[in-house]
Amino acid sequence: MAEFKRPTSEAEFKKNFKQKKPLMNDTEAYYEASRCLFCYDAPCIQACPTHIDIPLFIKQIHTDNITGASKTIFDSNWLGNACGVVCPTGVLCEGACVYNHQDVPPIQIGRLQNYATNKSIDDQKKLFKPGESNGKKIAVIGAGPAGIACACEARTLGFEVDVFEAKDKPSGLTVYGIAPYKITNEEVLKEVEYLQNQLGFSIRYNSPINSKDQLKGLETKYDAIFISVGLGKTRQLGLEGEDKEGVIGAVEFIEELRMKHHEVKVPAKVVVLGGGNTAMDAASEAARMGAKKTVLAYRNSREKMGAYGFEYDLAISAGVDSLFNVTPIAIVGNGKLEGVKFAKTEMVEGKLKTNMNNTFIVRCDMVIKATGQAKQGHLYDIIDNLDIDSKTRIITNSEFQTSNPKYFAGGDAINGGAEVVNAAFDGKMAAQGIHNWLNK
Repeated sequence: MAEFKRPTSEAEFKKNFKQKKPLMNDTEAYYEASRCLFCYDAPCIQACPTHIDIPLFIKQIHTDNITGASKTIFDSNWLGNACGVVCPTGVLCEGACVYNHQDVPPIQIGRLQNYATNKSIDDQKKLFKPGESNGKKIAVIGAGPAGIACACEARTLGFEVDVFEAKDKPSGLTVYGIAPYKITNEEVLKEVEYLQNQLGFSIRYNSPINSKDQLKGLETKYDAIFISVGLGKTRQLGLEGEDKEGVIGAVEFIEELRMKHHEVKVPAKVVVLGGGNTAMDAASEAARMGAKKTVLAYRNSREKMGAYGFEYDLAISAGVDSLFNVTPIAIVGNGKLEGVKFAKTEMVEGKLKTNMNNTFIVRCDMVIKATGQAKQGHLYDIIDNLDIDSKTRIITNSEFQTSNPKYFAGGDAINGGAEVVNAAFDGKMAAQGIHNWLNK
């Protein structure tokens, strides 16, 4: 079990949050690239949501054509650098590597991808230029992965693009919502700046779109609008005592940590509610911030957790304890937060039932709710003729066009919450969908 001391400086924070997939050096990359078998059916390509030609870029690295390798990557995935480190490669490309069938470690595709793209970004290699102007303009709502990818692709097709972002930094969840041991803010922002310098799309920060008048303005000025607003704040659970000080949403906790680093104070005893990847991140982060005891509590069994196995292992290795088959029924405390009251759960005839005769309290000074995020329904409500499904996801066709033809959508707004790589794919394909629609 790792024992982390509370970081009191930037250097200590970086030590506690050292990168899970550090940048390769030239020698490591050369030898790792030499292991590729260049399979004729390339299962790694099939497993990549953006279908990067992985054997090709690995061969390019091995023959010292690093610029060619990064062009191959960016051609398929505009956020190729970030995805190299934040993607769950173990269940995507690396999980599909044929070496897994031989008890040999799979090729470190993600780190090779990050190595090549990082070189081009650092050397400011000019890989792309805007397409010849077609005289049309696109507005993108949200500068997350889908929005950035849409802007990049649209510029290569000759569109003018303005991105409207509610916050003061781009890249959405990549910079605000991913654990700091997966990627640093500097690396995320460097990639967006690199793409902006080459392709020339504009991002208007601190510019939320939240009124019908603003939308009418966009509809008048732009030929198409792409919605890539992602998900919102952590959902309320409706628990008694949920409004006590010290109860925070996981998304909000991670965002504060990403922005303020060692200045964030985490108390001695923390309870994290949830069983998804965000819960694992929040628990691991609480432990790395010096919490003496971090308990991860999930309503079902270990096998039913939504989190990837490696994310759970990472949390446990940081010193996190886990409690399964428990559901929170109240946040307790006399005035201030003192703990969480749980009831045991059990499977009865295939349904999860709460046993109110079996309750107990776990003492804590902080509760982190990693129980899902609210959708951006308030925005969808003010867009005319926009069809959404029962889970408040925008419905689109195969071209990423919504029921209101001028609007296209992608990323978490349509899938309810997936990986950065899925959003990058959606944004790229939506730009092509807009191009096809406007050139009918």
